[in-house]
Amino acid sequence: MNRYPVWKYVIIVIAMVVGGLYALPNFFGESPAVQVSSAKPMVKVDMGVLSQVESALKAAGVAPDLVTLDGASIKVRLADTDAQLKAKDAIQKALVPDATNPGYVVALNLLSRSPAWLSALHASPMYLGLDLRGGVHFMLQVDMQAALTKRAESLAGDVRTSLREKNIRHSGINRNAQTIEVRFRDTVTLDAAKVVFQDQFADLQTVHGAEGADFKLTASIKPEAARRIQDQALKQNITTLHNRINELGVAEPVIQQQGLDRIVVQLPGVQDTAKAKDILGRTATLEVRMVDESTEARAAELGNAMVPFGSERYLERNGQAVIVKKQVILTGENLTDAQPGFDSQTQEPTVNLNLDAKGTRIFRDVTRENVGKRMAILLFEKGRGEVVTAPVIRTEIGGGRVQISGRMTTMEANDTALLLRAGSLAAPMEIIEETTIGPSLGAENIAKGFNSVTWGFLAVAVFMCLYYMLFGVFSSIALAFNLLLLVAVLSMLQATLTLPGMAAMALVLGMAIDANVLINERIREELRNGASAQAAIHTGYDRAWATIFDSNITTLIAGLALLAFGSGPVRGFAVVHCLGIMTSMFSGVFFSRGLVNFWYGRKNRLKAVSIGTIWRPDGGTALKTNE
Repeated sequence: MNRYPVWKYVIIVIAMVVGGLYALPNFFGESPAVQVSSAKPMVKVDMGVLSQVESALKAAGVAPDLVTLDGASIKVRLADTDAQLKAKDAIQKALVPDATNPGYVVALNLLSRSPAWLSALHASPMYLGLDLRGGVHFMLQVDMQAALTKRAESLAGDVRTSLREKNIRHSGINRNAQTIEVRFRDTVTLDAAKVVFQDQFADLQTVHGAEGADFKLTASIKPEAARRIQDQALKQNITTLHNRINELGVAEPVIQQQGLDRIVVQLPGVQDTAKAKDILGRTATLEVRMVDESTEARAAELGNAMVPFGSERYLERNGQAVIVKKQVILTGENLTDAQPGFDSQTQEPTVNLNLDAKGTRIFRDVTRENVGKRMAILLFEKGRGEVVTAPVIRTEIGGGRVQISGRMTTMEANDTALLLRAGSLAAPMEIIEETTIGPSLGAENIAKGFNSVTWGFLAVAVFMCLYYMLFGVFSSIALAFNLLLLVAVLSMLQATLTLPGMAAMALVLGMAIDANVLINERIREELRNGASAQAAIHTGYDRAWATIFDSNITTLIAGLALLAFGSGPVRGFAVVHCLGIMTSMFSGVFFSRGLVNFWYGRKNRLKAVSIGTIWRPDGGTALKTNE
């Protein structure tokens, strides 16, 4: 009656082994480290760089615990955070002599002390949030003047288009910093242009005057519009950072505005902070322009002449110069998606772009009107433009799909697609501060968080053992297994545990033991009604299951609602809460019954069970059921 088949015990043993293995890395802790990665595709991290790192550390008097070349990065483990900061400065000075053109990314990190055999099994500790173990803190400075300049450049193109549509002739449109200058030959066209500016460009204020034989109209961004543009740029950058960090898989990041032009980014639970720093610090924006194919431009490409007026000089990846026109045809704002791929003919890595409706129309018109000419696709990072590819337009390109290729590695194609897919930055940003931050709630509160779970478990276990005797012991073992399983699942999912998550873990302990209380009381009720010991155990588990299932499902629904509509600490609480409900149903019923069946199921003539004192309702007499 109360015997499990062998396969059920096999499931229990497998769950115990797997749970123990994946929970084990959480007990080894973490060590401060410095990580060195490549910042450019052509710069390799190899044994030569490893020797440079070791020499720099020796010269600085820093004794590392371990220096390893792990794939495409070097990881230096240190004894404490003071040595970590000192090592980072020494390595930065040795490997990055020119901060404006870094070849390597040197970043602070925290590495698990788990042994290699656990790492080989892909067993990693769960992440801890900033409120438990701190993390990496970045302060980014947003270049607001660049945002205004970019907006002025965009408005200059719109002005040129609007005047052409209205058939208003002009002698030239120039952008001078954040102002737009338009020249006219007579006052009639000047007045007509002023009407266009008033009707279509509410963000611009204009002044006009004579300049030689012409009349010049100067438009500048209004102060209130400038403030709005700067505010929008900051918000767009924050949104873009959220998208990029989501692409990196960072759980529960903190991204918030500080002051008028700064953004604070705090990343808990980041394994590869060098990668995170590189992605955050890059300002990839895409621009499509036509190549200037005039005779003067060809001479300028060879370095034999000045760059023609209205054009700019950029380099391709092979170092060859390309003269492109200043007028921007498309920008990254016209992208709807960007995915890495491979060219079907050459099998080279590519980035496949999808344009929105406006971008599709513009791209189709431009390619139709410029068949046989070259079009340049430029990628701007940290203020530096680079020509990714400059192909000849063979035919009209419609459909809104564009492919970028040109001597890219697979990793570079993935990174470029990530940056473009996440959204372009409205203004360049620079990391002005990088530190490791300690727990925001302090070591005392962290200890209280862990102690709340520990003491809560012990208090529940002591009560259960005193009140339900041997069945209380079974319940306590099942509760310990539930806690082990929950930690293992969180580790396997690489979830981020925060202080609210620990509160949910303590709550789960009480909810998990509630299932065993229902089972034990149901068994007592059956014994009170005169059932045999074996029949009472069988009936108690079977009839309590429906109640346990209903109560847990309703609680799970509430937890899913928190998960779906909550954010930040609420989501951290909801994740642990929902996972704890599922593990408690397994441990509280399936696992605990396995223990009871293993202990009592082999006894054919069982007269009594150790489940404490059963109080009869008639007369208050007590029935001792201890063996």
